[in-house]
Amino acid sequence: MRITLTVIKADIGSIGGHIKPGERLKSRVRDFIKDKGTKLIHDFYLSSTGDDIAILMCHSRGEGDADIHKLAWDAFIAGTELAKEMGLYGAGQDLLKDAFSGNVRGMGPAVAELEFDERPNEPFLFFAADKTDPGAYNLPVFLSYSDPMYNSGLILSPHMAKGFDFHIMDVSHLKGDRVIVLGAPEQVYDIAALLRDNQRFVVEKVYSRTTAEVATSISTTRLHNIAGKYTGKDDPVMLSRVQGAFPACGEALSPFVKGHLVAGFMRGSHNGPLMPVKQNQSISYFDGPPVVSCAAFCVHEGRLTEAADVFDHPFWDHVRAKVSQKAIDIRDQGFSGPAMLGYDELEYGGIVERLKKIDKKFKVRKPPIESK
Repeated sequence: MRITLTVIKADIGSIGGHIKPGERLKSRVRDFIKDKGTKLIHDFYLSSTGDDIAILMCHSRGEGDADIHKLAWDAFIAGTELAKEMGLYGAGQDLLKDAFSGNVRGMGPAVAELEFDERPNEPFLFFAADKTDPGAYNLPVFLSYSDPMYNSGLILSPHMAKGFDFHIMDVSHLKGDRVIVLGAPEQVYDIAALLRDNQRFVVEKVYSRTTAEVATSISTTRLHNIAGKYTGKDDPVMLSRVQGAFPACGEALSPFVKGHLVAGFMRGSHNGPLMPVKQNQSISYFDGPPVVSCAAFCVHEGRLTEAADVFDHPFWDHVRAKVSQKAIDIRDQGFSGPAMLGYDELEYGGIVERLKKIDKKFKVRKPPIESK
């Protein structure tokens, strides 16, 4: 059976600032999908990560389907109406356009989609991150698809012997999608050269070179490229098929033990470690730290199994403790140096305006006159 997995995620309102959407708001969105989506989708799953609500849908209409995207958009609009009634913070924050125009890409919400023919058993992972940008997945994806230190299947499994193709997008290019395809292992150094710049180059999709099937899809929307100003961090989603010709579930998860530093945290303007958290976890310290959740599923004939919360395990409690210390350590540096993003990536406009005013006060000192 050929199916499509579509996940669409947005911040449409939160309790107490950027904390969590609350059960009442999630129920409004969930009920809308149940009521309006019966003829469009086979199944769906709704969850939250930080202050964002994500709708994972399984259907047979292909990627970029207008009706599927409109279903999610309208559900978020219905939720926004309730968020305004409740006086929630940032109601409709990620809905950057006034009217639906056929596809939610470029309208604010994060979108990732996979279309494929179901295997006899089809396991996959759904990742959702908050308080960070799409480049947060660059390092984990690079490691799980190209490094045998993290993916032992690269040297143990004949199904992965040919490696993987990385489709990488230049998200700073605003006049159309600027994409390059590079293959690992042969071009792994070129891939690394691009992915080191998380704010410009982002993995969009990964394909198996053994089967030519899609393995992973990542949202690549950057909100400040849409609105022209800060409206919230991009809070990306990722869908990854696992097992067989793809990394095993544990191999896909292994890089997240790092708690690597990513852009985000408070006001989207700092660097902080990415913490693996349980499903439906809220946000806290310094509007962070940046977090990522992951739910594992199998899909069969378009129906989803119950979700398995892969970061809800004692092992990840130890990782979370280490990440917490990393977050405290980098926050101890305050505004100085790498603790904050560079000026070209600062999301809040206040400091940019301040610098413009300060810049006008600079004077070029004349060199002293040399005595004869």
